[in-house]
Amino acid sequence: MTLVEGIRARNRAAIEAEIQRVASEHLARYGAAALSLRAIARELGMASSAIYRYVESRDELLTRLIVAAYDSLGDDVEAALAAQPEARPAEAFGVVAHAVRDWARSRPHEYALIYGSPVPGYHAPPERTVESGTRVPRLLIGVLLGLETHAPGSELEERAFGHLLTDPVFDGTGLTSGTLHRGLAAWTLVLGAITTELFEQFGTESLPDPDAFFAAILEDAELLVTR
Repeated sequence: MTLVEGIRARNRAAIEAEIQRVASEHLARYGAAALSLRAIARELGMASSAIYRYVESRDELLTRLIVAAYDSLGDDVEAALAAQPEARPAEAFGVVAHAVRDWARSRPHEYALIYGSPVPGYHAPPERTVESGTRVPRLLIGVLLGLETHAPGSELEERAFGHLLTDPVFDGTGLTSGTLHRGLAAWTLVLGAITTELFEQFGTESLPDPDAFFAAILEDAELLVTR
């Protein structure tokens, strides 16, 4: 790469980063469904046609925001686990759960983007989003594999979860349908508690002590993964 090419590449990267920064602000203000490249261009003082040199479509911008959100979450969860290397599996599950909640509370609109309602008309390209989107699930798989028992699943568990064991995320991990069942059920409780808190699903005055609410739900989730 020549000097001029290097300067152009850095300038392009800086402009793309600025577009993504403003897009994140618009995501927080207006929501994913209302994201508009033209509105972002106006805020940046760009001609509406110029922004398409850096982002080809709204869907491409959404994909970048989704990947960035998943990676930000994955970084925080990995850091939380690295800070407690001696945690037993049930404790590690709690570490992951608290890290996800902390991240969600600090970035509620990004949490809504990746765990909330689908954006109308948008379909996430798996070749772009799966790697980042499975970072936390893969960490949870590691937690589940640390449990002492991996009994075969029941007939119902095989019917409900057996097919998931052939998914690339779970294939070859050694999980049984029973362990996967407990892990998914526990994680559903955790995400449900976070979603309930952030989206005020019980009303604005319903959770006077959200920390206690989350701790109680997490206690049930930890019992599930260790039973």
